Amino acid sequence: MADSDSRPRVICHMMTSVDGRIVVDGWPISPEERRHYEQVHASYDADGWICGRVTMEPFAGGLRSDAEVAREHPGGGARDDFRAPGEFDSFVFAVDASGRLAWESGDIEGDHVVAILTERVSDEYLAFLRERGVSYLLAGAAEVDLPLALRKIASGFGVQTLMLEGGGRINGGMLRAGLIDEVSLLLAPVVDGRMGTPALFDDDEDCTPYRLSLEGVEQREGGFLWLRYRVS
Repeated sequence: MADSDSRPRVICHMMTSVDGRIVVDGWPISPEERRHYEQVHASYDADGWICGRVTMEPFAGGLRSDAEVAREHPGGGARDDFRAPGEFDSFVFAVDASGRLAWESGDIEGDHVVAILTERVSDEYLAFLRERGVSYLLAGAAEVDLPLALRKIASGFGVQTLMLEGGGRINGGMLRAGLIDEVSLLLAPVVDGRMGTPALFDDDEDCTPYRLSLEGVEQREGGFLWLRYRVS
């Protein structure tokens, strides 16, 4: 694993089916059973959570057009990160390399929104975020540099514990980069079986399999299991 001294401790917390899929829509579980997920999340007392763009779309309130996204920064001259005015107790970090999300506000149920962007996003988009009270970090030229982003999350916002609750791609990217310290898996008593739906970890690049060390097992109501693994 990567040196964690300069970045938050990262827990990948997800609910999966028995066959490892993570799209819960259509699963035969009750609203009460779904609350297991939030209860376990709260037990970590984390400073924030992080997801990718697709997961964040329903929270943002809108998307920018292809034409707007295509107006990229021409390069030249460093630009600063931005922390919105105010005091914040918890954060949500949205990995959005091209600046696709058109945020309506800088708040999701009390969590302050911080966009994780690349240097290619335009000055106009950065101004748009500032107007809506959304903080942002610039990490990487064309693709998000995840280790750099986590270092900035720690130094800029004081985050010590971060919940990774994304889709398979960002989870896979964080795993490949050695940035996950623990996997918190809420295993639902469901077999999904839908071909092509995202798994807990998906990676287009060569990914070295990781051996996990079991830290805990807890049986919960409704046939759910909470499994905790340390990433070796």
